[in-house]
Amino acid sequence: MSSKISIIIPALNEEVALRQNLPKLQAYRDRGHEIILVDGGSHDQSLAVARPMVDRFIQTVKGRAHQMNEGADVAKNDILLFLHADTGLPDTADNLIMQALDSGQHRWGRFNVSFSSNKLIFKVISNAMNMRSALSGIATGDQAIFVNKTVFEDVGLFDRIPLMEDVALSKKLLKHSRPCCLKETVQTSSRRWENKGIYKTIFLMWRLRLAYFFGVRPEKLADQYYPDSK
Repeated sequence: MSSKISIIIPALNEEVALRQNLPKLQAYRDRGHEIILVDGGSHDQSLAVARPMVDRFIQTVKGRAHQMNEGADVAKNDILLFLHADTGLPDTADNLIMQALDSGQHRWGRFNVSFSSNKLIFKVISNAMNMRSALSGIATGDQAIFVNKTVFEDVGLFDRIPLMEDVALSKKLLKHSRPCCLKETVQTSSRRWENKGIYKTIFLMWRLRLAYFFGVRPEKLADQYYPDSK
């Protein structure tokens, strides 16, 4: 149980989410873990908000996969936890992760996910996400993927693609082991789903995953997922 965790958070204009979630992560710093915030060029107050509450602040070009790779490169600990800025961890996440990896059965894993909204539809969505992940061994970024740093480096880091980097990484990690699917939940924001339309977003996500499965390039899919980024 002597292992420590580097919590790597990619962010882009996430002032509100950082203000809400970083204070909750300070207990992990008190227990010897580190927090690395990798900013992709924010124009809001993300820098000012994060500075006092992280161990390292990196500024780089935007792109979640690239940002997380940059964070992993400077991480000093032997366990990496990739955490979205709008996602909160359970209080004992560090112990759960270390127990999962210390068993020797798993080299990586993820949490179950829940949403910040208490609407029934979001419980249905999260249950479907968690079940699909448990069956397939494919984790999403919202589920807070954790992995031994040596294994992460061995599989070649995140592919530098603009979308589906979590799926691509999961496929590579499956060559080492099945993921440890922790039943404890991380809570992620339901804002994108609500802002873009719940059912519209469900359809979009399934359509993009199906297209990726059949070989459509992530760059083309990203144009559909981020239509306002051009």
